[in-house]
Parts: sequence; structure tokens; C-alpha cells
Amino acid sequence: MASSTVTSSQPERPARPNLAFRQLRGRRSPAEFAALVRRAAREIGERVSCDARYIGRVEAGEIRCPNYAYERVFLHMFPGRTLSDLGFASRSSVRGRAARTAAGPAGPAESRGGSEPYESRETRETEETHHPLVLQAARNSQDSQEQYELHEPHEKHPLNHEESDVLRRAFMTGGGATVAAAALAPLGLTTGAAAAERPPRRAGTPEAAALEEAVRRIRLLDDRHGADGLYRRAAAPLRAAYALLDAGATRQTTADRLHAGAGELAISVGWLAHDSGRFDDARSHYAEALATARMTGDPALEAHAFCNTAFLARDAGRPREAVRAAQAAQRAAQPLGSARLLSLLALREAGGWAGLADRTGCEQALARAQALFERGRSDADPEWMSFYGEAELEGLEAQCWSTLGDWRRASRHARRAARLQDPHFTRNIALYTAELADDLAREGRPDEAAEAGLRVLALLDQVQSSRIQTMLAGTARVLLPHRRAPGVAEFLDRQRARRA
Repeated sequence: MASSTVTSSQPERPARPNLAFRQLRGRRSPAEFAALVRRAAREIGERVSCDARYIGRVEAGEIRCPNYAYERVFLHMFPGRTLSDLGFASRSSVRGRAARTAAGPAGPAESRGGSEPYESRETRETEETHHPLVLQAARNSQDSQEQYELHEPHEKHPLNHEESDVLRRAFMTGGGATVAAAALAPLGLTTGAAAAERPPRRAGTPEAAALEEAVRRIRLLDDRHGADGLYRRAAAPLRAAYALLDAGATRQTTADRLHAGAGELAISVGWLAHDSGRFDDARSHYAEALATARMTGDPALEAHAFCNTAFLARDAGRPREAVRAAQAAQRAAQPLGSARLLSLLALREAGGWAGLADRTGCEQALARAQALFERGRSDADPEWMSFYGEAELEGLEAQCWSTLGDWRRASRHARRAARLQDPHFTRNIALYTAELADDLAREGRPDEAAEAGLRVLALLDQVQSSRIQTMLAGTARVLLPHRRAPGVAEFLDRQRARRA
């Protein structure tokens, strides 16, 4: 595990908090307010991947002016108000001619036509501007603009918060690997022959931001499309992240962000390996994240790493290890103050007990998970838990009952999970419906199982997940003796054709 060399000779300029925006959020948690932003975006036909971290950055003053998509959404949410009323600076003062004049002659990135996120321009230092990865990000950004004919300036920027039309087109035409290339290459977090020839300079704010954005994009793409095809592309940014740690950082705060970002990226890449059936690779990535957490004393990262390790151990047939890892995660998470995180970790423990055929232990952990979940969301909930809502609670409980052989109870919870899931999480809808199909087949309801299986097959035009395909193969084996039941033959034929 790499360590970094940190200097503090250039203290970071403090941002001015956006108190007006914080007041508008009211008593809602950042995650709840982010959900309202996403809903408002859908109402006007915008696509923004707003999350709790983005809301936090706005309120902290790190984002002085939103990009055009967020501007339209915010003005839709608060009709009659201007950006100034919402606590933002004018666009010209952050990005336009006045800002460039005040800053002096354009640097290399600007002269090539690259743009910067509005929130990072005022904190840029000369050394960071000329960092090899930053310059490469600007070049990649320009290449992407010429290749894909995107519609607005903010959509061409390597650190924007929207999944542009090009990503959707890339997935439909070229699969997950093409999507990953389109999403991750503009961030500059890649490794190749040119990068190997010279060690990078010390990292600064732009590199930390690029690393954090890579994590967000990987999670977004996985939510919608599944892991297959993304994994190998996502490994390159991870190697670049640890190269940044080797090179060191300009400031201690940047070093902390780099370590946390590298750890979260290792977990995200580990999950892609996990979901695509590469268990050994996943175990290695999770161990790497855990080592980073232990080295830096980061309990939130440690809890996340143990959480995913428990999930992997359950899927790999090591239920006792799953229980131990989940319990270790709960110990690490206890001081963090997030009831929802503890609820998820109790579900991880329940999965381990189910694998051990310990019904009592499983039921106790499930009851604890439900009680913690009912305490609601809080500001202490980690950003990566945006997927964890009532649908995921139901889905994980369904898996526990399925492991224990209680098919009727399992199918009931799986049905609820699929019905409750936010349409944004296409992969999870497919996963829960595949779980439902398998539970119904084993419960002795082949016609309903086939109907659910056909719904999953329709979603596989958008989702690539070895886990889901493996589940469908198991369901097909159970349904083979029931081929004459309504819908079963069609399901079996279509499932076989897809695997061919």
C-alpha cells in the first residue's frame, strides 16, 4: 500500500458556505433533498445524478455556480428565484471573460479549449494546472467533444454530474466496456505507455475531484447496466489512483481525499469483479480498500470494505466468514452515527447466518436490521448507500429466506423489492425479479416464475450482470420438468437463445 508525501506550504483557500441553499433544504437530509432534485429533473426532462455528496458540496460553497442542467432543475424547483437567490455566484464571475481576465493569460488547458468545473477554478494552483493527469484530462475532454457531438458545454466537461446521451448510445451499441471508456476516459484517470514513462507530479484538488467523480460514474453505470464489461475498464483508474498516492499530494487535506477516494474506488472495482463472478479479484480489491482504511484510520471506509467482504463471503460459500466480516463492519460503523448503515450491516450478518442454516441467528439479525432501518435517514449516512432503501431491505431479506429454503416467504419479499425499486436502479430491478422467478419456481408456481423470468430477459438488453444470468440459468433448470406450463417453454427458449 502506497504512502504519500504531504506538504502544507500552500493552505487551501476556504470556501464560503451557501447558507441560502442550506436553508432551502430545511429539515430534509442531504440524501432526501438529492432525491427531490432528481425527481424535479425528471419532471422537466433533465438527467442529473444528484446525491448527498453533491448537495454537501453546494452547501459548503465548493460549487459556486451549478452547470446548466442543475440550473434548470433548481429554477424549476424554486420558481421565481434566481441563481443569486439560491446563494450561487453569477456564471460570468466563475467561468466567463471576467474570470479569465482576472486570472491572467490562459493556461495550457484553456488554450486547447478545455473547461474546468466551476467549483474548482478559484482553487487551482499553477503546479496543479500543469499536472500530467490534468492536461491529459483536458485533451481527452476535447477529443470526446469532437467525437460525440454533445449538446451543451457542461456536458462536455470531464467532471460533470450527468450521464450524457453518448453513454446511453455507447451502451446500446457497444456494451459495458464501451460505456466505461466513454465515461471514464475523459477523467484522465487512465494508465498507459505515456503515463508509465514519467512519474506524475504531486496531486492536487483536480486529481482528487477526478478520482471522486470516477467512483460516482462507476456506481451510476453499475446501477443502470450491471458489472460485465465495466470491470476491466475500471481497473485502469484504480491503478492511476494508487500512482497518485505514490507521488504524494500538495496538501494534507488533498492526501486525505486521495486515500478515501482510492479506497472507495477499490471497493467499487471490487464490486464489479464480484458481480461479474471474479471472486478472487474482488477479494483482493476489498482487502486493498481495507488496508487503506486501516492505514489512514478511516472507520467509514473500513466499515464499507468489511460490508462488501461479508457480501462476497456469503456468495462464495463462506458463511462463517460473512458473519465475522459483518460483525467487524458493525464495530467500525458504530461511532459513525448512521442507523441505515448499521441496518445494512445487520442484513449482511443475517445472510451469513442463513448460509449457516441458523434460522434463529438470521431472524434476530433481520429484526435488528428492520428496527434500525425504521429510524430513518440522517446526515451521517454514507454517500455510497444511496442504493439502500426499502426495496434493498426487502430484496436482501428475500435472499435470506431463500437460502433457508422458505420459498413462500422469499417470493413475497422479492415481489415487494421489485415493486418498490426506483426505476433508476435498472440492475436491481432485474436482480429482484430474477430472485422472484427462482423463488416462485422452487415454490411450485412455474407459470408465475416464467412470467417473472421473461421480464428479466427483457431487462437484459440494458443490464449486463453475470450474477443475474447465473440466477436465470438456475431457474431454467428448475422449470425444465414444467415445460408445458403456460409461458415456461417461451422462457426456456429465450433464455437458452440469450446464453448461446
